Amino acid sequence: MKFNLFVLSLLISGQLFAQNPVIKTANGSLEGVTNADKSIRIFKGIPFASPPIGDLRWKAPQAPKNWTGIRKCTEFSASPIQNKPEPFLCWTEEFIAQPEPLSEDCLYLNIWTKAKKTKEKLPVFVWIYGGGLSSGSANCAIYDGEEMAKKGVVFVSINYRVGAFGFMAHPALTKESGHNSSGNYGFLDQIQALKWVQKNISAFGGDPKNVTIAGQSAGSFSVNALVASPLAKGLFHKAIAQSGGLLSGRFSNNLETSELQGEKFMQKVGANSIAELRNKSATEIQKMSNSGFRFGVTLDGYVLPTDLLQHFEKGLFNEVPLLTGWVTGDGTLMGNAPISVEKYEAEAKINFGNKAQTFLNIFTASTDEEAKASKAKLGMFQFAALSSHLWAGFNKKNNSYLYQFSHVPPDKIDFPNYGAFHTAEVPYALHSLQKWKRTWQAVDWDLENKMSSYWVNFAKTGNPNGKDLPEWKAYDKEKGHIMEFGDNTILKEAPFKKELDFLEMAKK
Repeated sequence: MKFNLFVLSLLISGQLFAQNPVIKTANGSLEGVTNADKSIRIFKGIPFASPPIGDLRWKAPQAPKNWTGIRKCTEFSASPIQNKPEPFLCWTEEFIAQPEPLSEDCLYLNIWTKAKKTKEKLPVFVWIYGGGLSSGSANCAIYDGEEMAKKGVVFVSINYRVGAFGFMAHPALTKESGHNSSGNYGFLDQIQALKWVQKNISAFGGDPKNVTIAGQSAGSFSVNALVASPLAKGLFHKAIAQSGGLLSGRFSNNLETSELQGEKFMQKVGANSIAELRNKSATEIQKMSNSGFRFGVTLDGYVLPTDLLQHFEKGLFNEVPLLTGWVTGDGTLMGNAPISVEKYEAEAKINFGNKAQTFLNIFTASTDEEAKASKAKLGMFQFAALSSHLWAGFNKKNNSYLYQFSHVPPDKIDFPNYGAFHTAEVPYALHSLQKWKRTWQAVDWDLENKMSSYWVNFAKTGNPNGKDLPEWKAYDKEKGHIMEFGDNTILKEAPFKKELDFLEMAKK
């Protein structure tokens, strides 16, 4: 009876239920929460670097400082400084970073794990968000990792600096770096997060020797950059790149070009030195960066090689098993305005010279409507498909698996249907449809289960195939097997061989 009264007193005080998980990391102990059914332990807002503020603005991330006691890690950190996140076009609130808080102090990560013991050594899945390298956050609803964790991976989502804070280069920054480089701070943040994972993920039941990096759009460009970077060697073992790649050569600048933009930005802000620029408020820097500036990937010779394609051709990249693909709606990101046949043909001559007629035989345009459709298709290849094709071709030692997502999500009441739009595949692949407010049909739940199972299988073994899944054959340039994620999941043989062969030839 005395024991029961003791238990009752604990229940009343709440102490018996105060069993939130506590994990000891290299920097200190932290406390998380468990999900509703107690199957998943969740830790949010874990620092993986020191805040990149003050003198650390536009510098490589520094290791996080140690702490004493138990740090509560139950809420997302601030998102990186960016314009106020707001839904637009097809990207409803589920796809957008939480509107506040925004801060330079943003270098934190989040973990979902079902492991109860450190020795479980579950595969680790590190998610890198999109947003054009100018926006985004790990706290978007569709990046929730609970369901993926239930499928057997330790799911990690990371923040990184974006926009001017993450990617501005400048000659003075190059000089002070010690590496004759500047820009790419957002990529350095990602590398720092992967170093943290290597040091600490075993405490969460993860296997540091089985890490998959994955991302979409700018996150996919980031995965491509990490695979290319000598600084990321050994920090991951598989790669998933969804809708975006650097190998088409259209989305990067050399260091000189990026530095010139940084000089123009400094003039626009009215600063005479990097010290003065560092003394400007983050709000002012962000506001001024909207005046015609867009900061992105720099081939600096330190974080990234100066010739990316040659780097891959020579096999100097971090070769790992690859799962990569695109969405049919990706092409509209390269422009979706009406175009006449005459203008389309003129552009072909400018872009492809004596190969223009061959191009027009493949990307046909007998009417203005067909010209617009062909231009969107070309955009899809230039944004993602060509890079996926080239990357797979360079992957000599490991298999590559390519896909196309063409499924159209169901309508939302009083909202336009944007078709299979850029980013639409993410909630299916990450098993987070329940976070997206639509009236889902059986076909959607089935596709979500198939895609997320492929993604988890790949993270576990480097091969997406598994029980009750249609066979997904590895890609080669001749047979060109591509998995089509539409209303049905079907493996297609060489659906785009002539387009990809032409575009690869045109680059030479």
